[in-house]
Amino acid sequence: MRISERDPGRDIALRCPDGAARRPYQIMWLAIAICILAVATRLVFINQPYIDHWSWRQSDVAAIARNFLQNGFRFGYPQIDWAGNGAGYVGTEFPILPFIAAVCYKFAGVHESIGRIQAVILFAVSLPFFFLLVRESFGSTAAIWASFFYCFTPLNVFAGRSFMPDVPSLSFAIVGLYFFLRRLQHGESSSFFVASIAISLSLLIKITSIVILAPLMYLAVAEGGGLGSGGRSEAEGDRGQRPRLQLILFAAIALAPSAIWYWHAHQIAQKFYPHHFFGAGGIRAESFAWYWHIALQTLISSLTPLLSLLALVGLLAPQSGDRRYSRLFHWWLVAMIVFIIVVGYGNRHRWYQLPLVPIAAALAGAGCGLVASRISSRLAAITSSIVLAGTFLILAFVYVRPFYESSAAQLRDAGLELKKVTPPDALIIAADMGDPTILYYAERKGWHFLEQNAIYNGNPDDSEQAIENLEQLRRRGATHFVFTRNTF
Repeated sequence: MRISERDPGRDIALRCPDGAARRPYQIMWLAIAICILAVATRLVFINQPYIDHWSWRQSDVAAIARNFLQNGFRFGYPQIDWAGNGAGYVGTEFPILPFIAAVCYKFAGVHESIGRIQAVILFAVSLPFFFLLVRESFGSTAAIWASFFYCFTPLNVFAGRSFMPDVPSLSFAIVGLYFFLRRLQHGESSSFFVASIAISLSLLIKITSIVILAPLMYLAVAEGGGLGSGGRSEAEGDRGQRPRLQLILFAAIALAPSAIWYWHAHQIAQKFYPHHFFGAGGIRAESFAWYWHIALQTLISSLTPLLSLLALVGLLAPQSGDRRYSRLFHWWLVAMIVFIIVVGYGNRHRWYQLPLVPIAAALAGAGCGLVASRISSRLAAITSSIVLAGTFLILAFVYVRPFYESSAAQLRDAGLELKKVTPPDALIIAADMGDPTILYYAERKGWHFLEQNAIYNGNPDDSEQAIENLEQLRRRGATHFVFTRNTF
């Protein structure tokens, strides 16, 4: 039985306990309620210091924001704290998020919530577009369930309130994908430009969102190789040149700004010590055991086993022939699998797998639609909906809790102590396992220990190596050396 043949406005069964299938406006209110609850969930601990398991990445972004504030808002020169007495300019993603945070700091002071709230806002912006995108692919049943899963998947809950570029980039990618689809369906010029600008911002904020090109190309091919106008036949002369020119213009708007910025970022990394480009070295294939660990981690704790199972059902479910774009999320999934394999080493960071969340949520929504089509009893449908939603929320709560646990509280405490006892121009050697949280909360510059070209070089093999590295840094101006209990 094909899951998408039903009228999207009726018989919602499994997805909507109050029978909203026969009242489309009730579907809207249910979606709004899910969105409000999702945003509220991300506001929990919004003032939490950067001491969780992603502390080092957030402390780097926060340091760039504060250095913008202190050093004159030089947008093109993001600056970190762990280059000692060097300039500390590094090649990064387009630093719009720390720059906006720095502007807010100027008026409201430096607060963790200012950085975190940007991810919450942009996550909220993506919600209606994700709902509409899934509805176009699989129908209203899938859209409601997909929105629910997307909102409360553990990886997305935590990333959606972290001061990092990943959720904002993903949100712009979803917005761009929806408006690209809308352009294909309705031929709106405004949708064309919104889509190209949104994709451009997505790539600028996080270049790993380049995988979004796969579903975009799928949509273009599904439309016959160009940006059509609602599937209507065009004049014979328009079928050739005009759609191709539109695609070229779209690619130029979407890709050219990123090419310019990342070329500039590369020049910054080449010119200034510590000669570092964020994400460098991530493109590296790894062993089967490495990928197996990532797969288990993603399927179990990042998505929950229930969502992974439902996504598998949706992945294998037969698609309706009257839905032109039902394979959109399949192509996105293929692109993500290739990305994880190619950028094997980079995927040691969980946030690299974040695009799997909307993919899994959409496919799981399709899986729920398939199950709904097999349930004839309304009472059974309502009961199944409650049990499914409740079970997923419980699993999501269980698996999201470890994300919030502290891994850098001692580093923050040491940093705050250094801020009190050292002069502002002190240069700190920090035994911090490569986590710049000490330097961020100390508001001091310094180096990781061990250090090699300002990059953390692991723990010393012996006392001789430790003494040698320490003496090198002292000759370069280091004034203080700090340990914590877990690094001594």
